[in-house]
Amino acid sequence: MAAQPPVTDLLELSPEFVSNPYPVYEKLRRQAPVHHVRTPDGDDVWLVVGHEACRAAFTDPRLSREWRKSGRMNQIKSTDQDDPNLAHLLMADPPDHTRLRRLVSRDFTPRRIAALAPRVQQVTDELLDAMLAAADRRADLVEAFAFPLPMTVICELLGVPELDRDAFRGWSNQAIAPTSGPEQAAAYTELTAYFVRLIADKRGRPGEDLLSTMIHAVDEGGDRLSPDELIGMCSLLLIAGHETTVNLISGGMRALFAHPDQAALLRADLDGLLDGAVEEMLRYDGPVETSTGRLAVADVEMGGVVIPSGATVLIVIADAGRAPERFEEPDRFDIRRDARGHLAFGHGIHYCLGAPLARMEGRIALRALLERCPDLALDADPATLPWMPGMLMRGVRKLPVRW
Repeated sequence: MAAQPPVTDLLELSPEFVSNPYPVYEKLRRQAPVHHVRTPDGDDVWLVVGHEACRAAFTDPRLSREWRKSGRMNQIKSTDQDDPNLAHLLMADPPDHTRLRRLVSRDFTPRRIAALAPRVQQVTDELLDAMLAAADRRADLVEAFAFPLPMTVICELLGVPELDRDAFRGWSNQAIAPTSGPEQAAAYTELTAYFVRLIADKRGRPGEDLLSTMIHAVDEGGDRLSPDELIGMCSLLLIAGHETTVNLISGGMRALFAHPDQAALLRADLDGLLDGAVEEMLRYDGPVETSTGRLAVADVEMGGVVIPSGATVLIVIADAGRAPERFEEPDRFDIRRDARGHLAFGHGIHYCLGAPLARMEGRIALRALLERCPDLALDADPATLPWMPGMLMRGVRKLPVRW
């Protein structure tokens, strides 16, 4: 019979777990692919580690995303079971997921993403113009550049008015990395109220934006998104559409600051190495630490350990990128390696719909920073950088730089 492991407190394994979880994940991976743990936030969850185990978990139908139908929403979110912000494809299994993805995927074609590149470049240049005008030649790279770039792009894509974007930052932060349960619940309530007003406005005055398209889109069978599904897709696209890219840009620059030899190689051959460097940044210390929580809808045995039915399961994307069975010398940052096969954008049916957009924004942003800021350097002790709370996103709140 498969063994039931004791609960492991991640902070007891390492007080530095939040800033550097990789040694802890390596220790766990050497023991087994599945572990029952207590997170830094005090949550009781099951972790899946290792590249092959994570790939398998992403496609295991016993690990469900149908939280809204489970009656167990409070295991992962401080919000109502029927909150329309969660009526999206990331919170659904087939056939609901298949239907929702079909209705929105037409708006994320390679042609549509490629058409956004000139505007992304324009926003990038404007933000860098403003940042580099600082008299003291210092800035917070997150505040001045890494956050406003993807936020501007996704808001323009959705058709969100510019004056509302500061409010969105607060709501998004609380949804992804809440400071408390009540703060997270309030953020979801405010998001719902805002989207109800915005959708009503777009119905009456449709534009060329993605939200107008989603409101009026009807597929061949006459199917369309319901009112709750429109709110859910707006919430998903807005939050997921910028949070990962913020962390990709800032995390990519942190990796280059910590590895000046690799930064020099990249500066010397941007055309030849940039695409591979972005993939290595995604593998080595990517923007997402774990998957969104899965619900075990049956007992699941993996590697001799049974995850009990009803448990919350997190797939550790960060560890999959450091697994030696897939990547040689995985703790070494090497922009010339073939980093393809990483799981930074997930795997299977929930593979990130916006991955091409995030990659394109990351490439444009990093190229501009390296070309226009040859003396850019970290302006803080790396040990003092403030990390995002929680285990979903992997990134810092601030990244002081000088040039």
